[in-house]
Amino acid sequence: MDETKRNKRNLILFPLGTVGRDMVYSLVTNFLLTFVLFTRELTAGQLSAITAIMVGARLFDALNDPIMGNIIERTRTKYGKFKPWILAGMLSTSLVIYAAFNVKLQGWKFVWFFGLIYFLFSITYTMGDISYWGMIPSLSSDGDTRNTFTARTTLFAGIGGTAASILIPLLTTGAGAIGGSTTIAFGRIALAIAILCPLFLLFVLFGVKEDRSYNAEPVPPVSFKKIWGTITGNDQLLWIALIFLIHEISNAIVISGVGSTYIYFEFGYEGGLYSLFTTIGMSVTALLMIFYPAISRKVPRKKFMGILLRVSLVGYAIMLIPGILMRSGAVMLGGMDLKFLLITVGYMLANFGQYGFYLILMISVINTVEYNEYLHGTRDEGIITSMRPFLTKLASALTVLIASATYLLTGVTRYTNQISSLENAAAAGHITEAEKLSQIRTLLQDVTHGQSTGLLLVMIVVPLVLMVVSYVLYVKHYKLDEPEYDRICAQLKARRAEKQA
Repeated sequence: MDETKRNKRNLILFPLGTVGRDMVYSLVTNFLLTFVLFTRELTAGQLSAITAIMVGARLFDALNDPIMGNIIERTRTKYGKFKPWILAGMLSTSLVIYAAFNVKLQGWKFVWFFGLIYFLFSITYTMGDISYWGMIPSLSSDGDTRNTFTARTTLFAGIGGTAASILIPLLTTGAGAIGGSTTIAFGRIALAIAILCPLFLLFVLFGVKEDRSYNAEPVPPVSFKKIWGTITGNDQLLWIALIFLIHEISNAIVISGVGSTYIYFEFGYEGGLYSLFTTIGMSVTALLMIFYPAISRKVPRKKFMGILLRVSLVGYAIMLIPGILMRSGAVMLGGMDLKFLLITVGYMLANFGQYGFYLILMISVINTVEYNEYLHGTRDEGIITSMRPFLTKLASALTVLIASATYLLTGVTRYTNQISSLENAAAAGHITEAEKLSQIRTLLQDVTHGQSTGLLLVMIVVPLVLMVVSYVLYVKHYKLDEPEYDRICAQLKARRAEKQA
């Protein structure tokens, strides 16, 4: 199969593989803390312990990513170095997430179980995640083709993550909860996603063909020195790592659970509201992922980031002004709360800029592979591409800290503990679903304006400040813009030609 046909085939099949994976990621990263908050009665000590577990596991996971990348670099099989780990990682992850959302434990017994299962998830998901994204540099070195691969894969990742973000609250909270209870609903959704994840990866395992010229190269040793040397010896990787970390914290705060809690407390305990918020907020990002390859041919990345930042500034302003000045339910438009609509539209614009940043920074991380080869003569794709999930998980740990601190400072657990008690009573059949919802509505009337505003400010101010910081650092310190990257690729091509002559 020639390269053109192979690229066309891979551009269809490789992105499909991530749909189920990102459903898993959305379920755990965006909803696990929400699941715990609304199905378990937690003391401040227990919530703090769970927070410490999530942070500790994420830090362990983040440090484990480059090690996993090094292991993948050493793998030599007739199926390549990526596919065996994709298969092993995703099958084991499916088993872990099913167990995580179907346990019936409460109190400290649940906390101990949570610690075990969360660390297991960190290990199993890393195997599949590092190997999946690590394949991209082996699919093509052409800058335009790689932009297309990255944009399309990110689009399909967004489809999987957004589908989960829309359906999970719709099917777990309020009148639409499967089985009449959040507790039951999360267990059944975890089962469905555990099945879908490996099924989507079959497209990659049986359909994608990567360049396996690495099989002819000597197997590198497992070496912490090699990992450390690859990362610290690449100045552009170091800068883009810091920038990516800052941006990922900015991008993840709303979906960490703070956003859903704010919507439920301010506008009502209905999963459909948060689903609508997510649907509108994410919808415009699909256009960005579809058209980014065409945009990238016309607009340089740094210039486009400036445009995206201005769009996000407008969006955050639209969220902030009505969020502080308007009362929920005071003005209705077409049967919808105008305050809710304005905040949702603002989030859509803010999210457009945030996801544009994410896509550009993703490409910027991957492009340091060629820079590494230019400097040191080795590509080290597994180690370098492991930095993206490493940074995402490190950011996730810090985001959990922010979310949990927000809950404790605003007194959210006073209400969520009572909601958890009602959800579990409904799951056990002690009260009806209608009685549960009626009591929750009465309970949420006691939430103060200051508490809900505190949640809103965390959703707006922290992401905006971090986004500005990441933009300033990128413009000042990241040197691999389009002309420089093309120059490096041309030099590498000339070097290879000399070796073959």
